Amino acid sequence: MTYRILADLVLVAHGLFVAFVMFGGLLALWKRWVAFLHLPALAWGAMVIGMGWICPLTPLEVSLRERAGQEGYSGGFIAHYVLGIIYPEGIARTTQVVLAALLIAGNIIVYILWARRRRLPMTRA
Repeated sequence: MTYRILADLVLVAHGLFVAFVMFGGLLALWKRWVAFLHLPALAWGAMVIGMGWICPLTPLEVSLRERAGQEGYSGGFIAHYVLGIIYPEGIARTTQVVLAALLIAGNIIVYILWARRRRLPMTRA
């Protein structure tokens, strides 16, 4: 039971991390200090996707599930839990690289806006 709960906690943490990688730049527009957490997370997430690596949280979750007597899975977190939602079936490696580039490009736009907001003087109404 304990291993199953730990596996579920790793799953939730992993999902939150993926969401933070994808949308953390928007959060940084609201709270500027978030950028200093988001940029390293974005770099890691883009490298994992672009290089085809498996995040270390995935084998940890699988190991905990197996210790709990549950069935593990092969492949990565995104492939197992959200592939059907985000990626079409049979996604090509080139497509993964393009998606990583789009992730970075979208965040570049967000951080250009972030930088401009930092330079603008704060005016009070």
